[in-house]
Amino acid sequence: MSNMIQAIRGMNDILPEETHRWEFFEDTVRAWLASYGYRNIRTPIVEQTDLFIRSIGAVTDIVEKEMYTFEDHLNGDSLTLRPEGTAACVRAVLEHNLLYAGPQRLYYYGPMFRHERPQKGRYRQFHQVGVEALGYSDADIDAELIIMGARLWRQLGISGVRLEISTLGSTESRAIYRSRLIKYFERHQDELDEDARRRLHSNPLRILDSKNPLMREILTGAPRLLDDLDEDSLQHFEALQHLLHEQGIDFEINPRLVRGLDYYNRTVFEWVTDKLGAQGTICAGGRYDGLIAQMGGKPAPACGFAMGIERILTLMSESEIQIPSPTVDIYVVHQGEIAAGFAWKAAEWFRNEGLNAILHCSGGSFKSQMKKADVSGARFAVIIGDDEAKEGEVSIKPLREATEQVRVGLVEAGPLLKRI
Repeated sequence: MSNMIQAIRGMNDILPEETHRWEFFEDTVRAWLASYGYRNIRTPIVEQTDLFIRSIGAVTDIVEKEMYTFEDHLNGDSLTLRPEGTAACVRAVLEHNLLYAGPQRLYYYGPMFRHERPQKGRYRQFHQVGVEALGYSDADIDAELIIMGARLWRQLGISGVRLEISTLGSTESRAIYRSRLIKYFERHQDELDEDARRRLHSNPLRILDSKNPLMREILTGAPRLLDDLDEDSLQHFEALQHLLHEQGIDFEINPRLVRGLDYYNRTVFEWVTDKLGAQGTICAGGRYDGLIAQMGGKPAPACGFAMGIERILTLMSESEIQIPSPTVDIYVVHQGEIAAGFAWKAAEWFRNEGLNAILHCSGGSFKSQMKKADVSGARFAVIIGDDEAKEGEVSIKPLREATEQVRVGLVEAGPLLKRI
C-alpha cells in the first residue's frame, strides 16, 4: 500500500472552514482599493530569474537563499516562482508601456514563494496584497499609501497596530552612510553574529534589522542614516510627516528601519503589532524611485507596499474579530419520482430569486435528509413529496426557529422566504 502524498512543508491547504475568512478579507480589500482609484493587475506566478536578481539585488537573502529557481527543461531558461510582487508589476508596466498614459495606481494579490523555515506567520507559500503607485514623485502619494492602511485597519476592526516610518535617503547619501556603517561594524567585528558578519560588506544596512538581542547594544550605538540625509530627501521626509500629522495619523520615527530589498529609497514604513510575536510586521513598503530605470525603463518615481494576508487573518483571529460565515437559505428535501424532477425546478427557481439553495442528492429517507438539512446550517428546509409536486407546491419548515411548517405554491415561496 503506497504512502499518502501530503502537501509540501510550509505550503498550506486552506479548507472550506477557513475560506470564508479569506473571502471576507478579499472582498473588503477590493472595495477599499476601488475607493482610492486603484486598479487590479495580474501577473504570472513564474518569471525569468534575472528579473528578481536585477530588481531585488544579488546579495539579498531572498536571492541568495530563498528563491524557488529551476531550469525549464524545454528551453534551458532559468525560471523562478515569484518571491514578491513589485518586480513583476513593474515588468508588466514597462512591457505594456502603461506609463505612457500617465501615472498608474495598481494593486495585485496572490501567492508568493520563499524557501524559509516554516513558522507561525512565515510560510513557503504565502499570500500578499501589493499596492503600487507609479509615476508620482511627491510625498503626498507616500502619505496616501499610509493613510489607506489606517483606513483598512479600521474597516477590518483591527486595533493595536502602530506605524513606524523612516527614510533611506538618496542613493548618494546612502552610499556615504553605508561606508560609515561598515567602518563602525568593523570596529566591533568580534561582537557581530554570523549573519551580521556575512552581510557586513554585501548589505550592511540589513544588520540594523537584526532581531538578535545579543546585538542590541552594538546596534544602539551605530551611526544613524538620518544624520547623512541629503537636503531633498530631508524635505521629502518632513513633507510626509506634515501630511500625516494633518490627517491625524500617529507614527514613530524608527531610524533603524530598513527594507530587505535593494530597490528602496527615501520613505520606508511598516505597520507593526505586538500580538504576533517575531512576525509582527503586517504591512511594509516605501519608495523605489530607481527601480523602473534599473529595469530598463525611462526613469520614473514609484512607491508601494505589501501586506501579508495570513498574518492579518491571524491577527484578526487573535483579536477575536468576528467574520460572518456564508449562509445557506434553503435545503431542498425530496422523495418520490415526481418529486425529484420538481425539486430540481424548485431549487433553480429559488436561486433565480436570489436565495442560496442546496438540493439534496443521493437519495435517503425524509428523516436522514432532514438531518443533513439541519447540519447544512440552512435556515429552512423545503420539503417536496409527490403530493406537493403534483400541485406545484412546497412545504417550508424553519430549522432555526420554533415556528409552524407551511405549504405554499412555488411562485409564492420565494417572496415568502425573503420576508421571514
